[in-house]
Amino acid sequence: MTHQRKIRAQYDRETIVIYQAYSPQIADPAIREQRFVAPFSFHRMTWIKPSFLWLMHRSNWGQKSNQQRTLAIHISRAGWDKALSLGVLTHPEPSIYPDPDQWNAQFQDAIVHIQWDTERSLRGAGLNHYSIQVGISRHLIREFVDQWIVRIEDVSPTVAKIRDCLKSGKEKHARRLIPQERVYPVDPVVAKRIHVG
Repeated sequence: MTHQRKIRAQYDRETIVIYQAYSPQIADPAIREQRFVAPFSFHRMTWIKPSFLWLMHRSNWGQKSNQQRTLAIHISRAGWDKALSLGVLTHPEPSIYPDPDQWNAQFQDAIVHIQWDTERSLRGAGLNHYSIQVGISRHLIREFVDQWIVRIEDVSPTVAKIRDCLKSGKEKHARRLIPQERVYPVDPVVAKRIHVG
């Protein structure tokens, strides 16, 4: 299949929505302050994902330990585009890095990691295309928190509603509650380097 790796997201002219799942201890102060504060860690990589269903698969619809709260984080497109431009794939894709040593040197110095994971259906089945994860390292995380974040929204109640619909067999209703994502435009040079295609 062609076009297996496209960035799909909710976005407007200025912002893009990415998702993260946290414990209440991290989520509550983040929602209150509209930015991440302690006990959020500024010393390790944080992974941001524009695919709602991929995060639902990862967090088991908010039922995994320390992933009970789902946050929809509206960040600037300028910040997101910067992250993509700094990104290095987490594996040496031969079509991009014929020399694995070249990839390794770039990866060791990278402040943003790019990973493609199998996208998921509403019921968690693997689909025939991929979803992007972007790892923001500790070298860039302050900029992410202080400059990129526009709004932090707690979508845990919506997650619970969808989860309950799925449990009771109301799949059509569940689908109506899922955020509508569309293909996000990526600069062609960046797209080639991070394996969009």
